[in-house]
Amino acid sequence: MPASPKEYFQIVEKIVRNHGGIFISDEVQTGWGRTGGKWFGIEQWGVTPDIITSAKGLGNGSPIGLTVARPEVADSVKGLTISTFGGNPVTATAAKAVIDFIEEQNLLNNCAETGAYLRSGLEDLRDKHTLIGDVRGMGLLQAIELVEDRQTKTPAVAQTAMVMEAARENRLLVGKGGMYGNVIRLSPPMNIARSDVDQFLGLLDKSLAVCGAVAPGSAR
Repeated sequence: MPASPKEYFQIVEKIVRNHGGIFISDEVQTGWGRTGGKWFGIEQWGVTPDIITSAKGLGNGSPIGLTVARPEVADSVKGLTISTFGGNPVTATAAKAVIDFIEEQNLLNNCAETGAYLRSGLEDLRDKHTLIGDVRGMGLLQAIELVEDRQTKTPAVAQTAMVMEAARENRLLVGKGGMYGNVIRLSPPMNIARSDVDQFLGLLDKSLAVCGAVAPGSAR
């Protein structure tokens, strides 16, 4: 979602509705403030979905899944089966506590501000390391795409594995994604501080250096 062009979801919504469909927003990773300033990522694009699905961040480790729908959409669903663990009070209480904590600690704002600080640091690393072809994301959901050459944009698959192994040795755990497995995905805790970001950027810089691709004039 964060990498989509500004007008993308508004265009998609019109196409879906013009063909009689309903618009569903998957907020499993982008929900609960992670993109900064809004509770759900789709809100960043000025689109109101018919259905929102979510999980993960809502439970903060407690297993949970969520589906929310407009009344007219929900009322049209018939014949639902019983869920053995659906709506259990323990998980519901945990989710309520998570939402309360996000509100009390103003984490939506932290995702926006500290996310922007993280983004700026990643862009500085892009200026230094030619291995980074692109930096993209929103709030505290960011990614760097590693390429062998910025002109051809050839995915740096082997180098990505090297960087991840170096990061592990530097006591930094990062994930990867993308069609070619060359995109390092970053989704730090929503209560992360700038000092944590500084430490992370230093370790990531050190890990990227294993591939030796440094822009001319950049300090190693």
